[in-house]
Amino acid sequence: MVVSDDAGQFRIGDHALCWVHAERLVHKLIPVTPDQRQAVDIMRQLIWWFYRDLKSYQRAPCPRHAAALRARFERLFKRRTGYVMLDRLLARLHRRKHELLRVLDRPEIPLHTNGSENDIRTFVTKRKISGGTVSEAGKNARDVLLGLMKTCIKLDVSFFRYLGDRLAIPTQESIPPLPDLVRQAAQA
Repeated sequence: MVVSDDAGQFRIGDHALCWVHAERLVHKLIPVTPDQRQAVDIMRQLIWWFYRDLKSYQRAPCPRHAAALRARFERLFKRRTGYVMLDRLLARLHRRKHELLRVLDRPEIPLHTNGSENDIRTFVTKRKISGGTVSEAGKNARDVLLGLMKTCIKLDVSFFRYLGDRLAIPTQESIPPLPDLVRQAAQA
């Protein structure tokens, strides 16, 4: 399952959309009149209430609750506010209903991309500081090491101890291969 911000390269297989990015589209609108400003404020509040209820659903999935959330989604995103740009955006989000409500069929998936965006933040920061890599080999080395480091962090394993173990630097205890640790964590 891929949860994305709607970037085309991630629209593959069983896809879900990030609610934070969806709401951000509403947040980015620039209302001109007080009525437009109020319409945006109300809509944002309704979206965040709906998001909170989706999170609640994840903790205790129930077919009746899922049906109620689907009906509420319809009311929320078919709403007409009188602010043309907001109404167009709501219609656009409504067309993506299946991807926004994927969590009702798969409660274990995240509602947002914050976790995966945090995973790549290290890469982006390093690229901005260093200006990127010079060769394909350098890019591959960077990607492999950052991937290993992030995996070690998620498994609460010292990255440097893991590297030392793989390079046969003597330590007090051996660290199992990462695939074994990932399987153990998944079973826990």
